[in-house]
Amino acid sequence: MASKPHQLLLSRFLLALSLAGTATAAWRASAAGPAQQTALFSEGFLPLHSEFRGQAALRDLIQRLPKAELHIHIEGTLEPELMFALAAKNGVELPYTDVEAARAARTNFTCLEDFLRMYAAATKVLITEDDFYRLAQQYLARAEAENIRAAEIFFDPQGHLARGVPLETVIRGLSRALAESPVEASLLLCVQREFGAKAAAEALTRAIPYLPKSVIIALGMDGSELGHPPRNFVLAYGEAAALRLHRVAHAGEEGGPSYVREALSLLGAERIDHGIRSLEDPALVAAMVKSQVPITLCPLSNLKLQVYKGQLEDRIRQVLASGMRVTINSDDPAYFGSYVSGNYEWVARIAGLGPDSLAALAANSFTSSFMPQVKQQEGEWVAAQKPE
Repeated sequence: MASKPHQLLLSRFLLALSLAGTATAAWRASAAGPAQQTALFSEGFLPLHSEFRGQAALRDLIQRLPKAELHIHIEGTLEPELMFALAAKNGVELPYTDVEAARAARTNFTCLEDFLRMYAAATKVLITEDDFYRLAQQYLARAEAENIRAAEIFFDPQGHLARGVPLETVIRGLSRALAESPVEASLLLCVQREFGAKAAAEALTRAIPYLPKSVIIALGMDGSELGHPPRNFVLAYGEAAALRLHRVAHAGEEGGPSYVREALSLLGAERIDHGIRSLEDPALVAAMVKSQVPITLCPLSNLKLQVYKGQLEDRIRQVLASGMRVTINSDDPAYFGSYVSGNYEWVARIAGLGPDSLAALAANSFTSSFMPQVKQQEGEWVAAQKPE
């Protein structure tokens, strides 16, 4: 997480611990070759860290650790059960016979484009304010159950606007759920690359009337990277800066390290979403280590979408050992098979991480947040969960 040992805000829980040393040892221990991905939880596992007496102990610690989630798409939390309930309510026909058929279909995509098509089709059931409220309410209940204390949640307005759903409907429904939840939560308006640069700026402009009375704190960008480099979206990000919104961008998932460079230098991105392909440019990694700009890693998303097919475990170990500020997130958990705790567990198993390293990852999730109240409470939250 850092290029040299440093203190994180962990009070009596973490003092001057560096994840880099633990992860580097794990990475070197696995130098026999890249692990083969054969299942959601792959054969690339290292032995459990010596401080865990079994898988249950690892899961218990992950559950007890307070966490923040910084890369979560609310539309990507639409579970098949809720999708069918909303489809029946709104008279929307689905291409699946039942919930199980829909769930099975979500195991069949093998690339980002396949996933995005399925994702867009499912959102057609979201029509009323109450639909968006129920969607966010369901995610936040799950987040609370996994001891997520804070969440910065993406929503994609352009797809809903294209279907004739008013922006106010989306924002009001999501905001109502956020206001009722004990999880500290905010929204990030995410423009979709495939709609184009002009449409991105227009989407942000349409949101301006709602900014003073909503919980929107940042502009983000998602969708297919290839053919849509960050430099195309300078106008929208310039407007976001003028509005004093934070700025993040998906980069370095499909696109190479040049996409990360452009997001940082041209868009002013304060966090990089995914960012795993930064590893292909050592100079970029060195710059990100120096600046400590966070990356919101989504391990099981990368696994499911076959990013670095056959080599992902090694790449994750390299990211952890690099000194970059890394956070762990679930991306679109209703499609990728696990929420944030499952992502922590998978990373712990492929890198042999122990309690201190997992706590450092959790601490990074708080220090990388844009919400001041979250930064202020981070040390207190994490310190309260000292391992036995």
